[in-house]
Amino acid sequence: MAAASHCLEVSENDKQSNVTTPSTMKELPVITTNGDRDYRLEDFEIKKTIGTGTFGRVCLCRDKLTGAYYAMKILEIADVIRLKQVEHVKNEKSILKQVIHPFIIDMLWTTHDDTSLYMLFEYVCGGELFTYLRNAGRFSSTTGVFYAAEIVLALEYLHKQQVVYRDLKPENLLLDREGHLKITDFGFAKNLTDRTWTLCGTPEYLAPEIIQSKGHNKAVDWWAFGILIYEMLAGYPPFFDDNPFAIYEKILAGKIDWPRHIDPIAKDLIKKVLVQDRTKRLGNMKNGADDVKKHRWFKGTNWDDVLNKRVKPPIAPKVKSDGDTGNFDDYPEPDNHQKSPPLSEEELELFNEF
Repeated sequence: MAAASHCLEVSENDKQSNVTTPSTMKELPVITTNGDRDYRLEDFEIKKTIGTGTFGRVCLCRDKLTGAYYAMKILEIADVIRLKQVEHVKNEKSILKQVIHPFIIDMLWTTHDDTSLYMLFEYVCGGELFTYLRNAGRFSSTTGVFYAAEIVLALEYLHKQQVVYRDLKPENLLLDREGHLKITDFGFAKNLTDRTWTLCGTPEYLAPEIIQSKGHNKAVDWWAFGILIYEMLAGYPPFFDDNPFAIYEKILAGKIDWPRHIDPIAKDLIKKVLVQDRTKRLGNMKNGADDVKKHRWFKGTNWDDVLNKRVKPPIAPKVKSDGDTGNFDDYPEPDNHQKSPPLSEEELELFNEF
């Protein structure tokens, strides 16, 4: 399994380092309005925890008024501040408000109270691509092409919106009821017109320029795309070790062992995106994503059909009902009696606009 994502913030202005660790959550209270409907927290019944991220918990919840199911991401403000994630959380909200795409999770509403932040998402019931990959061992080239194509279109869209995603990995790719992808968890995403110096991501998926603190741009998403294709086809990433620093050394050395069964055409694409020099990395050159889309591995792909979900997915998730959580792992539920530390007015003001 890939190591957890982490983010070490180094902005041009202050060059301060902030490291993230997992947080804990608690019960829901009340409040505010947003979007087409006046949502309130008491409109939702929390059913079950379906995911725990680097600094949050995601729960399946049910709308008491309509009976519809949604996913609610809950973050304790005290943890967000302590782990220096204020800007990341604000980025996640602002970016998800601006993006609409078939292969990107849909955020419907956000609010906060005096202890926590809440983000309401569509419920994507098929589970993580990671789970299907581990159960299969590895994917066929045909399956790899299908999911890679949906990711290409999502990355192309994000990059046109001047957004770098920075956390592409199988754990952040959900399957909907039909088996199409939804990219989730935009905690490390950032609006970017030039470069950033934030050390963000999962060790196995980090591009060389992130490790070397050279400043990075949207090219890091194409590097991660190459790692993902390799992992889908091999069953494991090309650079791995128990020690993150050993992983970094392997990435910078750039030596890849190629399993015999990997399709030579897929191998050619992987090699062209896993190029150390980002100016020569496929996807990051003058023609952008078009260079990737025109690669021989995608020969026969009708990109309009992919975008409009007219291609039948190779994986059909088993879903019994709209609120079925069978495709997600079980997680311990939070202690609802545990009190959060009181927050100062200054701390609460950080999220006035949330």
